[in-house]
Amino acid sequence: MSATFTTELKEAVDNASIIFLALPTPPQEDGSADLSYVLGVAEELGKLIKDYKVVVNKSTVPVGTTEKVKEKIALGTDAEFDVVSNPEFLKEGFAVEDFMKPERVIIGTSSEKAKQIMLDLYRPFVMQGNPILFMDERSAELTKYAANSFLATKISFMNEIASLCEKIGANVDAVRIGIGSDSRIGKRFLFPGIGYGGSCFPKDVKALSKISADADSNLRILDAVMQINATQKTIITQKIKSYYKGGLEGKTFGVWGLAFKPNTDDMREAPSIDIIEDLLQEGASVKVFDPAAMETAKSILGEKVEYSDNLYAAIENVDALIIATEWTVFRTPSFSKMKTLMKENVIFDGRNLFDLDLMSRKGFYYNSIGRKIIDG
Repeated sequence: MSATFTTELKEAVDNASIIFLALPTPPQEDGSADLSYVLGVAEELGKLIKDYKVVVNKSTVPVGTTEKVKEKIALGTDAEFDVVSNPEFLKEGFAVEDFMKPERVIIGTSSEKAKQIMLDLYRPFVMQGNPILFMDERSAELTKYAANSFLATKISFMNEIASLCEKIGANVDAVRIGIGSDSRIGKRFLFPGIGYGGSCFPKDVKALSKISADADSNLRILDAVMQINATQKTIITQKIKSYYKGGLEGKTFGVWGLAFKPNTDDMREAPSIDIIEDLLQEGASVKVFDPAAMETAKSILGEKVEYSDNLYAAIENVDALIIATEWTVFRTPSFSKMKTLMKENVIFDGRNLFDLDLMSRKGFYYNSIGRKIIDG
């Protein structure tokens, strides 16, 4: 099988038996997904389909979109076709690996013909036994939103537990390990921090909340998830303001990490933006470094911050360091070098990168999430 590329929709449609729709569905002001791109292409497909095609909706779309796409296509063609819901579950930074070795494949279709075609398509990618799960179209559409919203809920739950740990003197790391060893709960997405961001979780939680509200079945837990996440994005600046009781005017802070997570340059809804904007509003200066997101940051933050070439340049003559993304390069710095560069040995860690005993031995003031403060 060989690949060809074209910018002509007609050429692509004529030569394909399966057509994937991988289009953006950005959130609208009310939280609902904007379907204009998906439905616009569906309308164009209706003018071009001359023989049987399987149209696969890969985009994250509200429940019922498969039917809307089918209606749009049918307006322009009498040819036979099927529309299938096949949501993607790719992680940023690992998209190729996740595509080649999916944990599961979700396919929503009521057509036996389309089912067999999709089974033949995906069978080579699940040779290790991972399942291909067939269901109705609406269930497939909801599965995508439900999966991301559940993961966001786990994150917000652990952030609430971290807050409780700080108040009662418990260690969130111990709690996380304790509950994560339960196979019913699992170890993943239990790490506390400064909130989730990116292109998926915020958008999908809002969209599912809107879907449920429109269906008069409010998912109240999602309102709490969104509220907790918004609060968590301010937790580091709250800690900083508490530490510098005289205010932040004239202070300089170094920020390690700008992307919403490592291995990507994506800063959509990144907690680092909220932290930096809050510091600037308080009259502080900010120096930043991220291994991948510097150009993205410049388009968002402009000239409001100082951009550094490496992690050490970002902490030269700063009053304190803030860690906002858990990049691997940040996990093993030279603490002795950091001490020679920083005005004070103060770290506010939003990702709990360092061991508490280590920070005590190194002589740093170290304030992290859900753990005791080390006053070095």
